[in-house]
Amino acid sequence: MVDDATPEHVGRRIARWRKKRDLTQIGLAQRANYSRSYLVQVEAGHKVATPAFVAATAAALGVDPSVLWGQPYGHDDHVHAAVPQLRRVLAYVDVGPELASPPRSLDVLAAEVATAQRLMLKAQLTKIGERLPAVLEELMHWAYETDDPRAWGLLSRAFRAAGSLTRRLGYSGDALALLGCGADAARRSQDPNLPLLVTLVRALILMNLNEPKPALKLLDQAAANVDDDSPDGGEVGGAIELRSAIIAARAARDHDEYSSRAWDYWRRAAERIRRGRVGTPVHLLEFTPANVAIHGAAVAVELGDMDEAARRDHEIGEPTLAKLPPERRAHHEIDMSRVHVETGNYSKAEARLESADRIAPQMVTFHPTARSVVTHLVGVRRTLPEPLRRLHHRMRT
Repeated sequence: MVDDATPEHVGRRIARWRKKRDLTQIGLAQRANYSRSYLVQVEAGHKVATPAFVAATAAALGVDPSVLWGQPYGHDDHVHAAVPQLRRVLAYVDVGPELASPPRSLDVLAAEVATAQRLMLKAQLTKIGERLPAVLEELMHWAYETDDPRAWGLLSRAFRAAGSLTRRLGYSGDALALLGCGADAARRSQDPNLPLLVTLVRALILMNLNEPKPALKLLDQAAANVDDDSPDGGEVGGAIELRSAIIAARAARDHDEYSSRAWDYWRRAAERIRRGRVGTPVHLLEFTPANVAIHGAAVAVELGDMDEAARRDHEIGEPTLAKLPPERRAHHEIDMSRVHVETGNYSKAEARLESADRIAPQMVTFHPTARSVVTHLVGVRRTLPEPLRRLHHRMRT
C-alpha cells in the first residue's frame, strides 16, 4: 500500500513491471519506441503518462493497459456491481435465460435502451449498470424466443452499451466479449448499420491496446459499408470519420504519414457537417458541429501539438461547448487539462479538471487521464487548492 505522502501513479507501476520483466529503462524504452528520458520522467512522476505511452509500454511489458493505469478503480462498489451480472448474461448466449416472470414488452425495453444511451451521454455509470443486466436478459429472451429483428437490434444496442460501460471501468476483456455478442445480434437485426456501431467501440479498445493500425482497418471497412441512403447514414458515417481521426492521430507517433490522414478524416467529418449531410440522430452518436469541433482539438492533442489544441479550444468557445452533452464536454475538459499540464500552466489545468468534475463527476473519477493529471498536480503543488484536494481524496477513497 502507498501512503498519502507517496501516492501511487502510473510511472511507479511501470517501474514495478519493468523490474518484474528484468528490463532496464533503456530496454523498455526501446521496446516501446519512446526515449529513455521520457520513460525516466514518467517513472519519477515528473511527466503525465499519455494514453499512447501507456498503451505502448503495456504492449512492451506484455500486460493489459488497465494494469498500468491501476484499473479497475475499486472506490465505488455500486459502479462495479454490474460487472458480475453482465458476465452472467454472457453465459446465456445461444440459449437465453430462464426468467422468473414474463419479460416486459419490446416497446418498454426499447425505452430502457434509449434511457441507457442517454445516461451514457451524461456519464452516469452507476445508473447504467443498475439497468442493463435485466434489460439484456429480457431482450435475450425476446430475441431467442421470437427471432424478431427488432429484438435483435435492441439487444445489439444494449450489448454495445454494456461494452462501453465495462471498457470505461477497465474491464477490456469483458467489453470485448459483450461487443462480440452485440455484433452477432446486430447481424441478426437486418439493419446494415448496426454492426458498424459495435466497430466504433472495438476500435477504441484496439487503440488502447496499442493497435491503432488494425483499428483503422476496421473503421475503413466500416466506412465502406455505411448505408448512406438510410436515415442514420450521415450520423454513422460521421461518427466513423471522427473516430478514425483520433486513432490515425495516435498511429502517427510511429508512422508520420498518419498525421495527414488524421486531419483528412477530421475534415471529411467537418465537410459532412458543412453540407448538412448529418442524417437523423437515431443512435445518439452526437455527430454535431460542437462534437466535430472538440474532435479537432483532440486530434491535435493526440498528435502532441498542444499549441494547436489550445488554439482550437479558444476558437470553440463557451457557447459551443455548452451544446455538448456532459460526457463529451467533460472529455474535452480532461483533454485540455492535459494540454495545460504539458505547457506548465497548472492553474488552468486545475480549472479545467474542476469544470469536468462539475459536469460529469463519475466520468472524472474513473477516467485514467484525469486521475493521472490529478496525481501529477498533487505532486507538483506545495499546497493543494481545496477543489484539487477533494478530487484527489475522492479518487483514493
